[in-house]
Amino acid sequence: MSHISISLVFAAALLVAPGAHAQQRKAPPPSREAAQFSFAPVVKTAAPAVVNVYVRGRTQVQNPLADDPFFRRFFGDRFGLPQERMQNSLGSGVIISPDGIVVTNTHVIKIGGQAEIKVVLADKREFDARVVLADEKTDIAVLRLEGGATKFDFIAFEDSDRLEVGDIVLAIGNPFGVGQTVTQGIISALARSEIGQSDQQVFIQTDAAINPGNSGGALVDMNGRLVGINTAIFSRSGGSHGIGFAIPSNLVRVFADSAIAGRKLERPWLGARLEVLTREVADQLKIERAAGAIVTRVTPNGPAAAAGLQAGDVITSVDGTEVADPRAVFYRLTTRGPGTVARFDVLRKGRRTALDVVLKTAPQAGKDDVRNLSGVHPFDGARVSNLFGSVADELGIDDEEGVAILSVRQSSIAANLGFKSGDVIVQVMQEPVDSVQTLERLLKARQRMWNIAVKRAGQVIQLQVQG
Repeated sequence: MSHISISLVFAAALLVAPGAHAQQRKAPPPSREAAQFSFAPVVKTAAPAVVNVYVRGRTQVQNPLADDPFFRRFFGDRFGLPQERMQNSLGSGVIISPDGIVVTNTHVIKIGGQAEIKVVLADKREFDARVVLADEKTDIAVLRLEGGATKFDFIAFEDSDRLEVGDIVLAIGNPFGVGQTVTQGIISALARSEIGQSDQQVFIQTDAAINPGNSGGALVDMNGRLVGINTAIFSRSGGSHGIGFAIPSNLVRVFADSAIAGRKLERPWLGARLEVLTREVADQLKIERAAGAIVTRVTPNGPAAAAGLQAGDVITSVDGTEVADPRAVFYRLTTRGPGTVARFDVLRKGRRTALDVVLKTAPQAGKDDVRNLSGVHPFDGARVSNLFGSVADELGIDDEEGVAILSVRQSSIAANLGFKSGDVIVQVMQEPVDSVQTLERLLKARQRMWNIAVKRAGQVIQLQVQG
């Protein structure tokens, strides 16, 4: 009988042997320290810097039946006027500096309209707070407490790249508004990018219980240092199922540093289009592992082109850290920042090579690249721009061809037709639109029926609009 079989039989015997309960005794702790082991010292270090964030604001709500002629007939035009409604939001936050800088989630503070933000400390002191910077792509917001010369308890950052699966962590926040709560778990996975809603989102996964209200709270290691900002849960019921997600501290720190310096987060521009390496493509390229980001297009004169990156290359790691997909690549670049050099490990035609990419900010659109359109055509009221790296990044567009709609004036023809910010105009009357100058030329002609192609969320929409 093998050693494994013996062990299994012995374990079973302990459960069924007569008198086992009377004979077996639990061994005492090996030391006083082991008997008194507790997470309390970690909590005492971190908990004073975790706060509750209360947001209250007024917003305009349009009655969904406002345009129904039946209701207007009986209730009059005032029936269609927007109604003012109070909205409230509750979440958590983390103080990261003694002068009262707080990081939280953008979705915690964004409720529409003018909002009043109150922050309540663990010791029940209350402070007004103002938004320094908020970003929807990363879901990170930075607040400043209006507290005069008060010095606040704060949590120091830890390098989230040092985390390993299996590390013990604590989640601290205000779930369901019951008050500050601490839960314990482990790091379940790293670099989760499949659940993010933008190419800037990569998450730490943990089984520490996270519930509504924990958003913006702290995920700390056993030294009481900040490794992540709790952000989301995977749940079918709305409660914790042991699958929670936190924004890594390295991204939070980069964003907070930008906010404190009074500028937006500068994301490096790669100048290349990346796509997920699927199993089918990996088989075609004779690559064993379907992991990495495949380069499908390289912009001339961009950083990627200057480094020698080519279409068909597969990026497998950045600065020695493996990347599973394009989001992981852009996360690595964002945490590095412009003005630095990133080392790419690349598979090219079965051979491995390393490339040094000098990271730069995207070129900005000039005054000749932006137009406010007006006239008797479908895009009356739209503000459009040539597609530069900075414009594409701001709008979350993955394209480099066409003309982007930056904004749409209310009640204009473009607004009534449903065009919106982020749409990319790719064709007018079957002619490709490669610049705002081309678009203006095509819109000068009077048409009884306009044939238009617009790309939205990666899908091309063909439209026919009466002139």
